[in-house]
Amino acid sequence: MSERADGDETGGDATRNEIHDGTFYGPVTLARDVTMRMSGPAPQALAGLPAAPAGFVGRTDTLREVLAFLDPQGPGEPGVLVSAVAGMAGVGKTALALVAAHQAVERGWFGGGVFFLDLRGYTPDPAERVSAAAAAGQLLRAMGIRDHDLPPTGPERLALYQSVLADRARRKSPVLVVADNAAVSGQIEPLLPAQPCHRLLVTSRHSLTLPAHLIDLAVLPEAEALDLLRAALCVGGHDQRLEAESEHLAEIAGLCGRLPLALRITAALLRTEPGRPLADMAAELGDARRLDALDSDDLDQHGRRIAVRATFDLSYQHLLDSRPDQARLFRLLPLNPGPDISLEAAAALAGTPERVVRKQLAALVRAHLLSTPTYARWSMHDLIRLYAGELGHAQATANDRDRALERLLSHYLSVARAARAHLIALPRHPVPGRFTGRDAAMAWLDVERANLVAAVTFAAGAADRHESAIELAFCLNEHLEWRRALNDRLTVNTASVTASIRLGDRRREGGSLNNLGNSLYEMRRFDEAVTVHQSAITIFRELGDRRGVGTASANLGNALHQVGRFDEAITAHRTAAAIFREVGDLYTLGLVTGNLGTALQEVRRFDEAVTVHQSAVAIFRELGDRRGVGTALDNLGNALHQVGRFDEAITAHRTAVAIFREVGDRRGEGMALNNLGTVLRELDRCDEALAAHRQDLLICREIGDRHGEAQTLSNLGSVLRQMRRFAEAFNALRDSVAIFHELGDRRREAAGLINLGDALKEAGRSDEAAAVYEKAEEVLAAMTAHGSREPPPAAGPREATPS
Repeated sequence: MSERADGDETGGDATRNEIHDGTFYGPVTLARDVTMRMSGPAPQALAGLPAAPAGFVGRTDTLREVLAFLDPQGPGEPGVLVSAVAGMAGVGKTALALVAAHQAVERGWFGGGVFFLDLRGYTPDPAERVSAAAAAGQLLRAMGIRDHDLPPTGPERLALYQSVLADRARRKSPVLVVADNAAVSGQIEPLLPAQPCHRLLVTSRHSLTLPAHLIDLAVLPEAEALDLLRAALCVGGHDQRLEAESEHLAEIAGLCGRLPLALRITAALLRTEPGRPLADMAAELGDARRLDALDSDDLDQHGRRIAVRATFDLSYQHLLDSRPDQARLFRLLPLNPGPDISLEAAAALAGTPERVVRKQLAALVRAHLLSTPTYARWSMHDLIRLYAGELGHAQATANDRDRALERLLSHYLSVARAARAHLIALPRHPVPGRFTGRDAAMAWLDVERANLVAAVTFAAGAADRHESAIELAFCLNEHLEWRRALNDRLTVNTASVTASIRLGDRRREGGSLNNLGNSLYEMRRFDEAVTVHQSAITIFRELGDRRGVGTASANLGNALHQVGRFDEAITAHRTAAAIFREVGDLYTLGLVTGNLGTALQEVRRFDEAVTVHQSAVAIFRELGDRRGVGTALDNLGNALHQVGRFDEAITAHRTAVAIFREVGDRRGEGMALNNLGTVLRELDRCDEALAAHRQDLLICREIGDRHGEAQTLSNLGSVLRQMRRFAEAFNALRDSVAIFHELGDRRREAAGLINLGDALKEAGRSDEAAAVYEKAEEVLAAMTAHGSREPPPAAGPREATPS
């Protein structure tokens, strides 16, 4: 600025000033006359958004939510001018923000300008991270302020930024600022607009503590992940592989963890190799080195590699720089073999007090390196788990991973032991320890089941962990049986046998085989169960272990019963009973006695069966074992039914139902209700029988007992047929046959078809009945070819045969 003195028009002395350059913010009077010479206005970047990503799909509800916040005329949230979109690396936060901002521009909502900032909050070099003051400078330039007019200090620039926003608010020109990649609240807070017409849209990998409308972005649902994969594959033209190999798309999307970045990289790689089969890509992604495959071998505008691992590196480096203790926990968490982890288990893993670990876990959640599927449970996305596992292996010695794993397995084993103690405890025998009772123990086992099963299989395959696998599997059998988690039970007992063999421990091998045989029995794989129990008996005889021989013989008897080898079953049960009587084990003697009675019924020795079942009831009453009493009474009711003592049978079954309800044994309750219904039907008390079978059907479906469901439907159909409600009877009987067929139980499938044919014939539908009988003959012929015996009646009791 320069000043020049001139005379006034009257010839007197006066001062005349001229301002040639600079920025004019308000009236300035230095003399009577002022002349201003200003350059033209600085250019403004009022629509400086990067392009919206091509092929954006899905996120419909979330996009609607963001736009509702951006709408200046919308209801919004009082006093909230910021929306923060948070989520893990690669989840599509920037894409969502850009799509929303472009739609806002198209709707003409922000006449004062739409501005984009990359705050680079996760750049490894802290000097490259954009501070709030530097961001204000960028925004002011975009708003038309020249560099040489910017105030020299950060606070002054922030003040000028707020002044410009205020001016645009007065002129009814609302502004939208999109601030991408914020790492900390300090990058954002000074930029918060004070005027209600403006909006600030923030993206971050952290959940920032801002007065903001928060949106937590998750991975894509499966359908949207498939849509994104298809759209990305078809950039530049249709991809024929979508039709030729459509079955592999869902597999690829799943292996990408439904993470948008991973899906886009995979599609880009496939576009570069149009002849590569999708099955080949799926196989590569299924490899343990999956993160290597999710690398585009390309760079973004900042020179950063476009790869899933490189994206995760930025989050991890930020964590490592700021909180190395959290980084250590992050590296250790993949050691947990299950899908999620509790606070107690995480503390055991880290060897750190729970109060400290809770804060670390919460911080990792805010960083979107963990998620909380339910309260007080923490889990990792599959790809992040792989990434953290790589880091953990690379720093195994520094983190002492072996000791961390030992602490975790010891935690699971010690608590599982305490829980099992409650499951096997007799009434009036309190169990000291961490659980208040059986319900609390079952609740813990329910929550941790997936972790415990995974821990068994992991330990069985790991060096020096075989004992942990065997002991943990042993602790889980009762719980898995009660919950009818049959596949899990088979898994842990198979792993236990493997671990025992690797350990060279014959006694434990025999015990593991015994439990495996019980698992096979529950899955109705009876021939396999017979073979496994015979192997267990051989081992126990070699070792001179009488109790082991007795236990395996009892379970062998159950399996022989189911394949129709009743005389052999009776012999096995009597062998077991003699051993348990000899060693004074009343509890197991009671179980074996009940199973012996059931086998005697099969060979029509009903009076003997009644006497044997009464002995079992007496044993369990002496022990005070309510569940054992219920099981023995239910079996006694079946025997009493066979000898025509119907009133006593009804009393026995009803008492059993009440006991099972009292102890919370839903499977036992269902079997007792079914057996009660069978007796009531024979007495033509069909309404009562129908109610009992329907209650049992609900229980079978609740606990996932498909075989029990089929038996109950068969009995329900028989009751409805007796009531001449044929249409309902046909539906129940057909459903029963379908389930028996699905389960591979050909004996009961054939019997069910005969029962259905009889019902159709009775209803006068002879042609349909003939077709059903023909189908039954086909099933029977196939059974005869395989040496199977004739089927039992499909309608009848369900015996409880505990192992």
